Amino acid sequence: MAVYFSRLSHPFKTSILYSSVAMAMGLVSMPHAMADASELANIERLTVHGQTIANRNALGSAENLLKGQGVDFSEAGGVSALPILNGMMGDRIKVLVDGADITASCANQMNPPLSYISANQITIAEVIAGVSPVSAGGDNIAGVIKVSSLNPKFGESETIKWNSGDISTGYRSVSDALLLGAQATVASKNVSLSYQGAYEDANSYKDGNGDKVLDTLYRAQNHALTAAWRDDTQELAIKLTHQYIPFQGFPNQYMDMTDNKSYGALARYQLKLDDDGEFSAQLNWHGVKHEMGFFTPEKIGKMPMNTEGDDYSYQLHWRLPMGDNSTLLVGQEFYLYQLNDVWPAVPGTMMAPNDYININDGERRRAAIYGEWQQDMSTNWWLSAGIRYEYVTTNTGEVQAYSQTPMMGMPNMDAAAAQAFNAMDRKRDDNLIDATLLARYQLSTNQQLEFGLARKNRTPNLYERYSWGLGAMATKMIGWYGDGNGYVGNADLKPETAHTLSAAYKYNGDRWQASTTAWYTTVTDYVDAEVIGSFNSNTPTDKRNLLKFTNLDANLYGAKFNALYLFAETSGGKWQVAGNVNVTRGERDKGNEPLYQIKPLQTELALQHQLGQWENRLSWQWVANKDRIDDRRLENETDSYSLINLNSSMKWQDFSVSFAVNNLLNSDYELPLGGISIAEFKVDNSNGFNQIAGAGRSFELSASYAF
Repeated sequence: MAVYFSRLSHPFKTSILYSSVAMAMGLVSMPHAMADASELANIERLTVHGQTIANRNALGSAENLLKGQGVDFSEAGGVSALPILNGMMGDRIKVLVDGADITASCANQMNPPLSYISANQITIAEVIAGVSPVSAGGDNIAGVIKVSSLNPKFGESETIKWNSGDISTGYRSVSDALLLGAQATVASKNVSLSYQGAYEDANSYKDGNGDKVLDTLYRAQNHALTAAWRDDTQELAIKLTHQYIPFQGFPNQYMDMTDNKSYGALARYQLKLDDDGEFSAQLNWHGVKHEMGFFTPEKIGKMPMNTEGDDYSYQLHWRLPMGDNSTLLVGQEFYLYQLNDVWPAVPGTMMAPNDYININDGERRRAAIYGEWQQDMSTNWWLSAGIRYEYVTTNTGEVQAYSQTPMMGMPNMDAAAAQAFNAMDRKRDDNLIDATLLARYQLSTNQQLEFGLARKNRTPNLYERYSWGLGAMATKMIGWYGDGNGYVGNADLKPETAHTLSAAYKYNGDRWQASTTAWYTTVTDYVDAEVIGSFNSNTPTDKRNLLKFTNLDANLYGAKFNALYLFAETSGGKWQVAGNVNVTRGERDKGNEPLYQIKPLQTELALQHQLGQWENRLSWQWVANKDRIDDRRLENETDSYSLINLNSSMKWQDFSVSFAVNNLLNSDYELPLGGISIAEFKVDNSNGFNQIAGAGRSFELSASYAF
């Protein structure tokens, strides 16, 4: 139930630790109301007296910000790692970018929502793991991540004048990466115009032995233009976005990203109602053209794959004070996702003469309504209860294989599968009901107990239901797990239903701060996989499984502990010790088999120092052996390892600089959530499928100037 929240008002003013209950109190009003943070005084705040971070210094992917807020990541491309909350990955987490629901339009999820926004563009980041209020969003069972760059700045004058701007740059030695960022705003009292941009270019990084980790190079850029108008009671904002990724290597996939162009448009209207009520309406569109293939000698091949996806949505939200210290939140939302996934023919090969049509006019529609009641029961008790209903439909058109003829004297499995797929009724309808109950009890002025109970649902995505190919080559193109296996869809998959119970205790004293959280989730119809065959089985070390998506029941549970102690505050500065422990387990009901990609025990201990605008941090992170592995996916075990990281930052007026050495001792280790290196296997298959190695020692420097 614990939530890590950062209010990033540019630059970061504070880092704030929120509970899910506290988040529920402000969740709807904060992103959609025109009030600023000072008006959210009713929310319990536990200030973390750690390092402050200038927003313009936060270069690179959004992953760099969210890792510090309790989010793990499944490694993929340099800007496309998939978030993990409470042991659950990808679509099980609802990721909203500026309030818009963006879908990964790729059979390998190479363009997940967080890949469309850079860290220096983010002004607000919210992470709600486990028991998320129904007003936070539906179609998820693990939690909600909300990142926003839509935070218009207005001036004091009647005419449009220069408001603010900054430029920033950074460098990382381990991958020879160059990072750039820029922001600029002109504004009057009623009008605001702004630009945000980011650019990143990196070579393949090196591991602790100095060896290149193949196919980890990438290049990406993001741009956003925002125009806003306001008066005393209302505000209208329009935002246009563009992203271009000319290439991005994926070492744990059979393919790479060779082009990704996206455009987006958003319009948001906010209105203050009588009696402190609020209304907001938002329209969203996001379109992407995505290509996969090969672009580097580090992983060669020839097989184009083209995907086009469009997300359309609107959201209507009301916040209505009801008297007697109670508030009613109501909303109505609609989402439409359209997908076409075609693999062009390659003449002269087995991938001919037809284009392979994987998803044809795929659609996923969601219509939702919700109501959420919040009540201050007494000076000590606060309660919130909510219910959300969603009607979800999925459908797709007819498909085709590369060829209808037998291949090398063998039956054409894909041709037969396409025929069977086209003959079936492919439309599916799901009725989803989410419900949450949240409670907070104030034990004293500095102690708090929190409890949460939730029922959550998620409808399978289009690839899980409608990926129809059965041949080894076709199935290897499906899957975002980085495990090298092949996947087959299942049109009869049921929605996942999760029931989560969580409890938390928080203490906030003058010198000590501590929080501990425990949670348990049972998932009915968890979308997993069953083994239906194998391939690449020349030797035991290169065997991979052919897997079909299936429903089964699973349980996930875990606990987190965080503490911060101020042990000295003198003329030499403020000295603190911070620590955390995080453990997660996940297993199938039948046979207690481990689920895939569950992070092993992880701890961190840090020494922090602050003297005015100079801040330093030395941290030691230890990760245990990963010996609970998913045999169905042939998951690798990984050894325990420890990393020492050092960083320092300084600010002089409008100039900021930071220096870091990550993996100070140049430790050689494997990423427990990284998957296998297909790129390495294609160069030399004698050692089988090895786990992707982590980055070696990296000297990192960044600087920014505000003007």
